Amino acid sequence: MNEVLENLIARGHPAQGSPGRDRARDYPILIERPTEGGGIVATVPDLPGCISDGETPEAALANVRDAVAAWIEEAQALGRPVPEPSRRHVAAE
Repeated sequence: MNEVLENLIARGHPAQGSPGRDRARDYPILIERPTEGGGIVATVPDLPGCISDGETPEAALANVRDAVAAWIEEAQALGRPVPEPSRRHVAAE
């Protein structure tokens, strides 16, 4: 069973650089501890396949923010639509 540590809404001062980085903090992020292995996994339900990990929840959050920016930048480069953030709040154990 996965233990959900937090459902974090990544808001605040946007990272500098690209438009993808500016939007990276707008998406809901699910942070959880996997049942096998170590570390923490962070997923972005609004962006299919956007996932990262880290040794701590804070590291996973920082890493997934980079993944969100890369996901947005690649979608734009390919001319694909970028979904708007859903702003859903979900918590589970």
